[in-house]
Amino acid sequence: MSILIQNGTLLCPEGPVRADLRVEGETIVQIGPDLPPGDSRVIDAAGKLVFPGFIDTHTHFEMNKGTERETADDWTTGTRAALAGGTTCVLDFAEPERGASLQSALETWHDRAEGRASCHYGFHMTVKDWDRRILAELPSMTAQGVTSYKVYLAYPNLRISDRTAYEVIRAVAEQGGVVGCHCENGDLIEAATAQLRAAGRLSPASHPLSHAAVMEDEAVTRWLALAEQAGAPVNVVHLSTRRGLEAARRARARGQKVYLETCPQYLTLTEEKYSLPGFQGAKYVCAPPLRTGDDLAALWQGVENGEIDTIGTDHCSFNFHPTKELGRDDFSAIPGGIPGVEHRPALVYTFGVAAGRITPHQMMALLSQQPARLFGMYPRKGALAVGSDGDIVIFDPQYTWRITAQAQYQNVDYTPYEGMEMAGRTDTVLLSGQAVVEGGRVTAEGRGRYVRRGPSQFWR
Repeated sequence: MSILIQNGTLLCPEGPVRADLRVEGETIVQIGPDLPPGDSRVIDAAGKLVFPGFIDTHTHFEMNKGTERETADDWTTGTRAALAGGTTCVLDFAEPERGASLQSALETWHDRAEGRASCHYGFHMTVKDWDRRILAELPSMTAQGVTSYKVYLAYPNLRISDRTAYEVIRAVAEQGGVVGCHCENGDLIEAATAQLRAAGRLSPASHPLSHAAVMEDEAVTRWLALAEQAGAPVNVVHLSTRRGLEAARRARARGQKVYLETCPQYLTLTEEKYSLPGFQGAKYVCAPPLRTGDDLAALWQGVENGEIDTIGTDHCSFNFHPTKELGRDDFSAIPGGIPGVEHRPALVYTFGVAAGRITPHQMMALLSQQPARLFGMYPRKGALAVGSDGDIVIFDPQYTWRITAQAQYQNVDYTPYEGMEMAGRTDTVLLSGQAVVEGGRVTAEGRGRYVRRGPSQFWR
């Protein structure tokens, strides 16, 4: 049966439109005023905003599988939580073992997600090794719909050399893809951590001191210098500081194509959380860490100005008991990561749209259109347009509620946003033309499918 959404405000590519929308099968087939119901199921969206399905550009489900540091959310619980919040597609990170092929990682992540995911999904590919063998795999990755990659300038077990980063940028660009980077200076992090530990400063309050803003600034600057030399666009993931944003501005002023992702935690929380009584600050340990109020304000300015392109979550959900507590005696042993895949749309609406910082159309661009363009899914996804996929979110801006761990779908024993009052929520979600969330509750699970992605569509 087809579905007709009536009386809502549609966030279309060209702007907000008061119109009706019909989905038949898996596809949007009509948009216009006063469409006749016919034999369609009618959903009344009066007073509500109708978005293309939201895309989370940055998740980590079922990470560290089989270890004491495994994430609380697997592909079943994580994608169910994503769907509840209005996210109809996630991009997770396939990570090969050292010495293993990219194909082996892709197959492992397919095995984890297939038949269990409740929203659609794709994979970025992490590059840890780099040699002729890995280079030769890139065309095969492209053919299988993997067109985005990630590298690290931090973490001993992940980071690569500048030369390798440069070569990866060039090789991926030849495939029409884009490389994102975790931009922190790993050597400086290790030096600062050693100094803090030697001084006996072992509480969570030391975490932001070991990941100072200068470490992001230096790494963003270096990453963009490598990209300039390679002559290719790149992405910066989870940008957290004013200094990092200013480094990107300088690169853009030189004419570079630079894309920026930030996360809800850097737009809503500050480093004071690390000084909470007892060990509560461990709940907020992530990398990069929460920053200052000045950084938060700068990032919002970047969002308002259209300088930040996407908002992903970096969802990496470790239970407080017992996983975060592994670092009770040493802040550097606290597993880094926080949950957020369920609450991102409500947070962006509340602190962005309802606060008067951005418009609903800007929210659509940040959470739907621009992720789809950057990662090779547009206009199949990321748009309310005839011929686009029937992944649709009906958002109720009048519904107020509070985030609590007790009520969340996320399979983790806390939320960093506990008690925050939200000025709107996702009411209804269509996934491939079928209602899967109604009245804010998930009503159908396990229908997510792998999304084969094409080349990036750069717009700067």
